[in-house]
Amino acid sequence: MSQLPDETLRRILQQIQNTAQQSSRSLSLCRAQISQKERDRRVLQLTTGEIMAIPRTSGADDVKMYKGVGKMFMQIPRPIMEKDLKAQEKQLGEEIAALTKKSKFLEKQLAEAQSQLKDIFHHAERQGM
Repeated sequence: MSQLPDETLRRILQQIQNTAQQSSRSLSLCRAQISQKERDRRVLQLTTGEIMAIPRTSGADDVKMYKGVGKMFMQIPRPIMEKDLKAQEKQLGEEIAALTKKSKFLEKQLAEAQSQLKDIFHHAERQGM
């Protein structure tokens, strides 16, 4: 490592630092997205639980359900509401899984960059002795 010119060493160090900073920023953004998706999923599960707790009645006089559409509400049948909520929960689960996978990759990338920085500095200390 001591055979590399100072300018080349500085560029390598700068690149590793940039990678570490970018990984750190991306990791915090990814974690924030995961927690937001998990909150959304909990709200969805609570909503589904409350809808399931409403007793079913037969015929056309079933409990009326409304879904928010922009600034208004639209009446929809209960089976469609339940199906939509289940689909949304499934989609959120998939998004959380993808974000968790991305988060693990970013953690690994950040740890690798930090390890490289430590190696460079420890090697430089030994060379200075």
